[in-house]
Amino acid sequence: MLSSPDYLTDTEMSNSESFSELQALQQPEGELYLRFFVSSGYEFALPATGIREVLSIAPDLITSVPNTSPILMGVFNLRGQVVWIADVGQFLGEAQPINTDRAEISVVAVESQDILVGLAVDQVTGMDWLSPDQLSLSTQAPDQVAPFLKGEWEMAEAAYQRLWLLDPVAILRSARWAT
Repeated sequence: MLSSPDYLTDTEMSNSESFSELQALQQPEGELYLRFFVSSGYEFALPATGIREVLSIAPDLITSVPNTSPILMGVFNLRGQVVWIADVGQFLGEAQPINTDRAEISVVAVESQDILVGLAVDQVTGMDWLSPDQLSLSTQAPDQVAPFLKGEWEMAEAAYQRLWLLDPVAILRSARWAT
């Protein structure tokens, strides 16, 4: 392996601090999560293992379907597969729907077994390695959100100081889709 100290030249060996930084970057701690905001400004995370892909979709490419739940924005053709797109903020009980008066909407396609749903979010902030050991039970989550949480992290940099971890399987299997 090229990052092995055996393959480094004398000049490279003298810069052991850079080598240590390189090793730290290659060995992240924790598990990978996608972080995003909903319209209210609350920040959530989903485990990367349940995410099929993250899309940016023009609102006019989402075809509305009459007589469906208000949570559902419509359907989208993802390479020949019809995917339901839902406003995750409204699914979690927010009164204000996602703003569709913009060029693109961020959609997180989550999958469990044979179920695939696109969750429209206000803003994707990126992927982070977070420690599941630091996850604690959520005591301040709204009642509508609590059934879909696995826990929360205390985050000093977040606007609300909390990052809530959603359970994608609980979302996909929820009876809330029928309302």
